Amino acid sequence: MKCDICGKDAVTYIRYNGTHLCSEHFMRYVDKRVKKEIRKQIHVYPGDRIAVAVSGGKDSMVALKMVASVFGPRNGVEVHAITIDEGIEGYRPPSVDIVRRFCEENDIHFHLRSFSELGVTMDSVAPICSGNSPCTYCGVFRRRLMNDEARRIGARFLATGHNLDDMAQSVMMNFVRGDVERLARLGPHEKVQPGLIPRFLPLRMIPEKETLLYAIVSGLEYWDGECPYWKEALRNQYRDIVDQLEDRSPGAKYSILSSYDTLKPMLYREYPQSNLRLCDCGEPTVGSRCKGCELLEDAKRKVSERKD
Repeated sequence: MKCDICGKDAVTYIRYNGTHLCSEHFMRYVDKRVKKEIRKQIHVYPGDRIAVAVSGGKDSMVALKMVASVFGPRNGVEVHAITIDEGIEGYRPPSVDIVRRFCEENDIHFHLRSFSELGVTMDSVAPICSGNSPCTYCGVFRRRLMNDEARRIGARFLATGHNLDDMAQSVMMNFVRGDVERLARLGPHEKVQPGLIPRFLPLRMIPEKETLLYAIVSGLEYWDGECPYWKEALRNQYRDIVDQLEDRSPGAKYSILSSYDTLKPMLYREYPQSNLRLCDCGEPTVGSRCKGCELLEDAKRKVSERKD
């Protein structure tokens, strides 16, 4: 199998467009699409700070590498990596080391926040998640700390490592649940809200398999450990559905996201973004209290009852 461009040995076959690519041209192929997506989503000026949420996994590490390659000291932009320690024994510590090492080697500012600041750990919360998946608590707490740290360092934007698979799954989940209003709020964010650092998604058009291959062929170190609580996530059902669709109809993931992008302007008109206020904790919220505070109170109460 040879590369269709240069004739060298190919490392992949892109089913949805029928091309064979060697490692060099595959990396160029991904680089070009990611940089185009970044330019489309945000406008950055000298003196700006950009934060990247980095877990140490393949997606977030590729996102960090890409953002750092586009911006950086040469154009007067500071890149900051934010890592969240959820308090999962044996799972998070190795990935933190990987992120810290990458940041030291590439002159990127590194920030570490922990669930322990909130008075909980995922290892203490997971056993009490009777009505919710552990991922419900984890996602809310993680987003709270990421936003708080990005706000604290004065970042204009916060990048996440969501790839094409993640986006297609999110669209499907909200369609099936009939949560059209939540669909309208999917990132990237176009409206700047008080207290909420706008998110952008450099990898939203890159399939997960390509992100993995990019990390491998570029020699990027990443953590491939498996969260002990991932199997309980509702998203897994939609991951299987979307993967089956892609297997039968190559390009299905692109079609799902493309259809959503076509509908998005209409969703914005029908469900304009709410004007947010600040919760007592400092986080933005629609109501009088943010979801983070509600779940944190619930978690602490259940953990306390379990100890008793």
